Amino acid sequence: MRAVIQRVDRACVKINHQELSSINEGILVLLGVEKEDTEVDADYILGKTINLRIFEDEQDKMNRSLLDINGAMMVVSQFTLLGDCIKGRRPSFIKAEEPAKANKLYEYFIEEAKKKVKSLAAGKFQEMMEIELVNNGPVTILLDSRKSF
Repeated sequence: MRAVIQRVDRACVKINHQELSSINEGILVLLGVEKEDTEVDADYILGKTINLRIFEDEQDKMNRSLLDINGAMMVVSQFTLLGDCIKGRRPSFIKAEEPAKANKLYEYFIEEAKKKVKSLAAGKFQEMMEIELVNNGPVTILLDSRKSF
């Protein structure tokens, strides 16, 4: 499982120019599900995400986590994170999980996140979405469960 974690002042998801969901201060998670990913991968990415110390403390040092600041989280599915661009100019997505299985893990991730963060918003699986965000910092972190254990 791969994730792009962005510290945001605000973010929103729109479908057909209509706002679906939004958050204020917190984290936007772009989540890609890879073939053979399991709930263990989702748990790892979620745990790492909510505990990353990427928010400033009183001394302007990145020492606080999403949980510490009681921040919001937005989760958006993004299979293109599994794109392989090694050969040619057109990305290959053969590493991305098939939609039904990917959606199951995406929904699992969201349900587990709801138990841990104060405010959770999400995109809609397999929809063409417009994501608007104000990246704070900018702070952007890449996570990959295959590179963790």
